[in-house]
Amino acid sequence: MGHLAFGFFPVFIIKEVLLRVTPLRRGGWFYFLVLSVVMASAAAYELTEWWSTYLVAPEVGLAFLGSQGDPWDMFLALIGGAVGLLFFGRLHDRSMERLTER
Repeated sequence: MGHLAFGFFPVFIIKEVLLRVTPLRRGGWFYFLVLSVVMASAAAYELTEWWSTYLVAPEVGLAFLGSQGDPWDMFLALIGGAVGLLFFGRLHDRSMERLTER
């Protein structure tokens, strides 16, 4: 559930920042870029998790990471981001429009 949330919640922040500070516009490539940033964030988290266990306790680090047994972490973040865009993207767009009208 946590990895789904890792993709679901940040996708709106990523989308809004890219729309407000870049010349990008909504479309297929824009949504691809948003989901790519979600995947890059998930990859950075996984690398940080691996490196921190290696530095803190190298003798038990691999056992800790192996005990999690979840090879789908990044994929679940991608699914969470895609679900957020598909089901709540228009609601988020309307919310942003209301803010710019003020």
